Amino acid sequence: MRFITKLLPIALLAMTFFSSCEEVSEESKYDNWQERNEDFISEVAAATGESYVATLEQAVNIPVGKLFAIKDQSISTTEKTVYIYCKKLRSVADGRRPLSTEGVNCFYCGSLITGDVFDKNFDGYLSTDEGVLDGTKRLPSEFCSPTTFMVGSVISGWTAALQYMREGERWMVYIPWNAAYGENTTNGIMGYSSLTFDIILDKVID
Repeated sequence: MRFITKLLPIALLAMTFFSSCEEVSEESKYDNWQERNEDFISEVAAATGESYVATLEQAVNIPVGKLFAIKDQSISTTEKTVYIYCKKLRSVADGRRPLSTEGVNCFYCGSLITGDVFDKNFDGYLSTDEGVLDGTKRLPSEFCSPTTFMVGSVISGWTAALQYMREGERWMVYIPWNAAYGENTTNGIMGYSSLTFDIILDKVID
């Protein structure tokens, strides 16, 4: 008992030390956060090149695996244009497309530029996954359930992308911070966070 008592102050000191290390590590994780998030999107934009989609017909003709950009109409102005960057992982020729006033059932996996998942209803691809993203792999299991929401009630990056998707399609969607949650921390997501989503549009709801 005396031996344990002598060690107690040392143990408390060690706990304090490791706790401090964790706090420092957490802070350094978000160092230069805005700049790093903008750099991430700039790299995606550079990889996209001049592949822009402005019509449903153009969206149909984009092949699986090719990056393309969609303008976010809700926040784009003559002074500032914001693009959402997308890549089809699975394409469907005749699936229904949702309107902004309709509801959808979706599977999704959302991650930060670090690859940390902040929300999901299945184990999909992350921002840090590179190479060929196979739309037939990392599928929702039988225990996963889609989430239902209105297309016009989510972040503008989601609203923009969903209206070009067909039922059954699976896309990777890269959303800059100003088409996501903006400058302020929201639901535990740091301000200036660019978000990556693996999205499966399961069904359009009347």
